[in-house]
Formats: sequence, structure tokens, C-alpha cells
Amino acid sequence: MSHTLGIRQAQKQRTRQALMDAALGLLEEQSLSSLGLREVTRAVGVAPTAFYRHFRSTADLGVALVEEVLGSLHPVLGDLMAAVGDSDELIERAVDLIARHVDAYPAHVRFIARERHSGVQPVRDAIQGQLLRFTEEVRAELAKRPETDGWTDDDRLMLAGLYVDQMLVTASLFLEARNEPDEERLRVTRLASRRMRLISIGCRHWLD
Repeated sequence: MSHTLGIRQAQKQRTRQALMDAALGLLEEQSLSSLGLREVTRAVGVAPTAFYRHFRSTADLGVALVEEVLGSLHPVLGDLMAAVGDSDELIERAVDLIARHVDAYPAHVRFIARERHSGVQPVRDAIQGQLLRFTEEVRAELAKRPETDGWTDDDRLMLAGLYVDQMLVTASLFLEARNEPDEERLRVTRLASRRMRLISIGCRHWLD
């Protein structure tokens, strides 16, 4: 009996993941607000009623996508922030990490960039919640660094927010340059590095 339940649960999880993957593919060409559940179930090859065994609505599916897309990045960001090195080295690693992530998961990046300011409130809230979590994690790591000695937690949070916002902007720029010549990608890399260095320089002189 338990073996049968295990098989059913595995099948249910596969169908749920297939619905999410299909939705992500469809969202490359449209926003979530225009996505119909019949489009998604047709792409997976299941009946429309099967959708409701996994999600209450397309907005609910969108929230699940946000958790999958951004939730998996928390350990990566933690490893980056905890790495040893000066600020310039960390900036280079951060920009390289963003570029590689965009190359590997363009549909994920496009989904977040488009839906961050979309008309689907639960999805906007989910994205904002994940970004706030990123900001808090960066703030915690900044508190361990000598360049923020004497800072208030509010100031560290502000600085963390600047870095997180710039990472999002950088991801969008790399996405736009994804099919452009190497010279354009190099320009984006240099621009992103300079912007983050400008934030870093301002950080060093904040208490002056």
C-alpha cells in the first residue's frame, strides 16, 4: 500500500513540475496575467481539471515559480557573500555569477524581470518577499565586514538593497545582450562592475 502511495505521490510531483515547466516556457512570450490554464494543461497533455489538483489558480502557479526560481539562489548568494577577498574580487565574482546564471536560465530571469512589476499582486508580493530576504541575507554578511564597522543596521540594510537592486539590473542587461556580439556582453560586464564599485566606494566613505 505504501509503495503504491509513493508511486502516486511521485507521479503527482512530476505532473506539478511539468505544469510549472510548461508555464515557464509559455511565459517567455507573454505575461502571467494573460496566461490561461488551458494553455498550460494542453502543453503538458493533461485535462484542465488536473490543474486544480496542484494549483488554485495561475497566480498560485506563478507564486510557486517565484519560489523555485529565486528560492534556489539563496545558498548561492550566501556562498558568494561569505567568500574571502576584497570588494573588487567579490564584485567580479558577482558579475560573473549573474552572467552565468542568465546564460543557464534565461526563461527564469525573464519571468522575474517581467512579473516583478506585473498586474498579478500575489506574484509581485512573492518576488518582493524573496528580494527582501536576499537583502536581509546580504545585510547580515555586510555586518561581518570591517568596511561597515560603526554602521547602523538600517544603513547596512540600505547598502544591501543597493547591491540586490543592482544585481537585478545587471541580470536584465545580460538578458538583453544574450544574443548580441561579445563586445556588447563585455560592455555590460564593465558597466555592471563599475556601478557596483561606485556603490563600494561610497560605502567606504559613508561615515566621513
